[in-house]
Amino acid sequence: MPLKTYWLEHAWLGTHVEPGVALDAGADGRVAGLRTGVDAPPPGAEVLRGLTVPGLANAHSHAFHRALRSVVQVGSGTFWTWREVMYGVAQNLTPENYFALARAVYAEMALAGITDVGEFHYVHHAPGGTPYADPNAMGEALIEAAAAAGIRITLLDTAYLAAGFGEAPNPHQLRFSDGTAEAWAERVSALKPREHALVGAAIHSVRAVPADQLATVAAWAQERRAPLHVHLSEQTAENDACLAAHGRTPTQLLADHGVLGPRTTGVHNTHLTDADIALLGGTTTGTCMCPTTERDLADGIGPAGRLQRAGSPLSLGSDSHAVIDLLEEARAMELDERLRSRTRGHWTANALLTAATADGHAALGRPDAGRLETGALADFTTIALDTVRTAGPLPRLGAETAVFAASAADVRHTVVGGRHVVRDGVHTLVGDVPTALSEAIAAVRG
Repeated sequence: MPLKTYWLEHAWLGTHVEPGVALDAGADGRVAGLRTGVDAPPPGAEVLRGLTVPGLANAHSHAFHRALRSVVQVGSGTFWTWREVMYGVAQNLTPENYFALARAVYAEMALAGITDVGEFHYVHHAPGGTPYADPNAMGEALIEAAAAAGIRITLLDTAYLAAGFGEAPNPHQLRFSDGTAEAWAERVSALKPREHALVGAAIHSVRAVPADQLATVAAWAQERRAPLHVHLSEQTAENDACLAAHGRTPTQLLADHGVLGPRTTGVHNTHLTDADIALLGGTTTGTCMCPTTERDLADGIGPAGRLQRAGSPLSLGSDSHAVIDLLEEARAMELDERLRSRTRGHWTANALLTAATADGHAALGRPDAGRLETGALADFTTIALDTVRTAGPLPRLGAETAVFAASAADVRHTVVGGRHVVRDGVHTLVGDVPTALSEAIAAVRG
């Protein structure tokens, strides 16, 4: 692809909104040049009206959970009853229908301005636990689905070996389990990164990976300098069970087995002690907050502010996809903290956008994404400033408008590697995303 110039009516450059920016995307899919003070579109430039920000990073996704949207809103229940409904959908997945579902879900993400997804993937085998002919058929389906939807993916291949502390996998979980961490490592080592896809690791939770096998997963990621994610202290029941089994919190258990560190991200980090927060911050272990799922499942409000002040970088994810809207995740993190503390202004709009962009991409192993600057990946998204939600504020308040007023519905363009994936609100690769979602969800609903 030859050099392509985009003229950004307004661009968020990390600290402020700049009017009139020309961005050159090179043949390598990176930003070849950035010029400010360009009052009118240069000849031949593609015009992006509105506020252009770096592509959003969805740092925590379970693609098949999209099939649960609205279904799990009937009646009440708990996280644990929700999990039983989730198991029912998981049992119906095949490599073929998972590709179709993930392609549609990732296309929905592109429409929401997301250019990179961290897929926390644990449905590895056929029902009953029998490996497919290609043991990574399900992971490969997700990698190919991201390519078909035009976005990047970090496949966080997940070790999920037990039902609980000292418990064998239940019948639903057999297809998640490789039996041992060593077998998990052998299987995942056959997955190869490609231009749009990185391969990372995940520990489902301390209840799902026996303590004496945690170090094997951590070592696999360390040897490859790959991202390592883990569900951490999402539920008080998990904390209580870990204390009963090991006499320490999940965070302390992970620290004891070498899991924490700057390439590790704890997902949720909701119910933590002061010592836990100090451990996570002191090791620069990241925190991925997923506010729409955490409130949907009544999990609680994690101590995001305290974690960040302790040294834990913040990222954001849509997790179960109750909604897919990273602007809402950013807004919710601040507003949830306001409800808990009864004070305002814990994060600026710039800080919240940084969590949704640069820090999210870094958590997924792409520190070269999430910034509009020369040399960065040419991944960006444009938010309309003239909709019923966004009209009125001065353009220089574009960051505040994006975070505190806009929604995924206001995304106008998404560009990945210098190529339009969403143009004027229409996906360029998946012609009818709502129909693709409806058909794919019907196929896995059973």
